[in-house]
Amino acid sequence: MEMGEWFEVEVQADVVVADEIVGGVKTAVLATLAHEAVSSPAALTVLLTDDEAIRELNRSFRDEDKPTDVLSFPAGEPMPGMLELDEPPYLGDIVISVPYAARQAEKGGHSLLAELQLLTIHGVLHLLGYDHLEPTEKMEMWAAQTAVLHKLGIANVTPTEE
Repeated sequence: MEMGEWFEVEVQADVVVADEIVGGVKTAVLATLAHEAVSSPAALTVLLTDDEAIRELNRSFRDEDKPTDVLSFPAGEPMPGMLELDEPPYLGDIVISVPYAARQAEKGGHSLLAELQLLTIHGVLHLLGYDHLEPTEKMEMWAAQTAVLHKLGIANVTPTEE
């Protein structure tokens, strides 16, 4: 069984993006799951949206009334009996603002696709339990992001600090 067959990755866009972007986001998800040696089936959704939609989510869930680049919403443990046997466990949702990512890409001097892949990797790592509140956690998370980016052939993208 191919790795991609183990995972259900849905990429939704409520903004106009090229097919290359959607494919690149999905590739980043699969590369992150492979890097983290996730070996059991799983599902997740990535929503590519705009600044206003992510600002609303940021305000509702983080009490910050401003847009941001990426938000992750881990699903947590499923309740017994809530999943059908033929459905993989749901990891959660990742929401990315494409306009915000475009500004960061321009500032960083790299492509929008590379920025979206970085943000996707970041979001997947959060769904898998990574965080960056403490310096040691941040070092581990940034190292994992860099390793996945290198697997994708992207070497010049670093996370932007807000």
